Amino acid sequence: MSTRWFHIKSYRTRENRLQTKKITVLGLCVALAMILSYIESILPVFVGIPGAKLGLPNMVIVLLLYLIGAKEAVCVNILRILLSGFLFGNLFSILYSLAGAMVSFFVMWLTKKRHLSIRPVSVLGGISHNIGQFLVALVLLGTAMWYYLPYLLLMGMVTGLCNGILGQLILMGLVKETGRQYYIRLE
Repeated sequence: MSTRWFHIKSYRTRENRLQTKKITVLGLCVALAMILSYIESILPVFVGIPGAKLGLPNMVIVLLLYLIGAKEAVCVNILRILLSGFLFGNLFSILYSLAGAMVSFFVMWLTKKRHLSIRPVSVLGGISHNIGQFLVALVLLGTAMWYYLPYLLLMGMVTGLCNGILGQLILMGLVKETGRQYYIRLE
């Protein structure tokens, strides 16, 4: 009877260690995304498009989507948006970011389910992120800003491609280093 109790206890200990590992990895991902958000907020982007950014924190979210899972990627994304919005932005930046993030995450999740590589998923995520933000601008500002949309789509495509290429290089480095392909086992 004491042996059986020991197995239950050791199982709970193993389960607690895995939960701790998962929380630690996700916390590091939030921290990395926050650092990239800060870097992005101080880097000037000289493309002539107001509000255009490189989308560096979105690379962390795409990698999480491929390496760990959708639920964890959504949680990290929402935490990152709220924290960086309160630290480096304002309420409107949080609103725009949440709208873009939710639209882009849904599109990326759907395209990843079709077993596409990280580059097209990232490109579609960048484009759909800008569409989500554009829709919020239409609702909040109430003006037709359709002339602005092609520039946003182009910027989303370029930044999504750059982030996708960088994300693919990171994935290839992880596969080379660990021998695992496209996931980190946290369970």
